[in-house]
Amino acid sequence: MNKFAKIIRNRYILTSLAFGIWVMFFDQNNLLSQWQYAAELKKLQKEKEYYTQQIRQTKKELEELTTNPKSLEKFAREKYLMKKENEDIFLFVTASKNK
Repeated sequence: MNKFAKIIRNRYILTSLAFGIWVMFFDQNNLLSQWQYAAELKKLQKEKEYYTQQIRQTKKELEELTTNPKSLEKFAREKYLMKKENEDIFLFVTASKNK
């Protein structure tokens, strides 16, 4: 018991213990904050991967549109409802089943 009391009264151990508790719980970068930062970083990395994949897909579509005139015509007709001279466009709208 006497040896344990000496260790507890040692100022270096007390200072180290106080510093450790301060860093773990009260500091701006405590354990909870670090855990939240890690979770946010993981989420942001997933978003980055998603947007990187979207950029690759868009670049692929752009390459297809710039090299193939038929795909450009198809895109213009479907997306912007463009038509040639003397053509009529018929749009079919399906009624929703929720009435």
